[in-house]
Amino acid sequence: MTAGDRVVEIGAGMGSLTVALAAAGADVLAVEFDRSLVPALREVTEGLASVRVLHADAMKLDWSAELGDAGGAWTLCANLPYNIAAPLVLDTLANVPTISRWVVMVQREVGRRLVATPGDEHFGAVSLRVAYRADASIVRRVPAEVFWPRPNVDSVLVRLDRLDRPPVDVDEVSLWRVVDEAFAERRKTMRNALRRLGSAEPDAVLADAGIEPGTRPEELDLSAFAAIAERVAA
Repeated sequence: MTAGDRVVEIGAGMGSLTVALAAAGADVLAVEFDRSLVPALREVTEGLASVRVLHADAMKLDWSAELGDAGGAWTLCANLPYNIAAPLVLDTLANVPTISRWVVMVQREVGRRLVATPGDEHFGAVSLRVAYRADASIVRRVPAEVFWPRPNVDSVLVRLDRLDRPPVDVDEVSLWRVVDEAFAERRKTMRNALRRLGSAEPDAVLADAGIEPGTRPEELDLSAFAAIAERVAA
């Protein structure tokens, strides 16, 4: 962080990271859902003009109202619980253009899904949605023993940087329709997926896209799915 950076911190808790971010010169919007923690957070950050505390549910936040409309201006920092990690990341990627960078701690399994590439056992629809909008990488593994109380799983720190534009030029509705159907039944082939989408000649569609009919979705990258989506929508 450098002076003038703008950070939205999800799950600010008792404010330890909030204070550190402010000390580094960042302007911080500290969002905390737990009502019982908000008074302590306000007390810890009292007097810090660069910190604004907001009691809110990040999954229901009016992002435009809170962050403004200027594009590419915010970094999102968070230690995200398992049940909201992927949904929150995907939602903000798709719908909050004011956020240009994410630095989030998530359970290791979730982190691997966010950054996975074709052939990885964790690769799926979530991975493709991330790849459509951002460069993603695991910064470091965070072992369970650094937390108290100790969880039963390891975590990872994931960084995502928003792309200026998607790497494929394709209708999004068509793309995600194909992707979601392809991963609806694991270990099935793309031929099966296209049949479920109502394609009368799935083999011909795939051949035209340069893909073998027996190929499984876990083997295909974003550009391959875009090629299929273009032909399905034609």
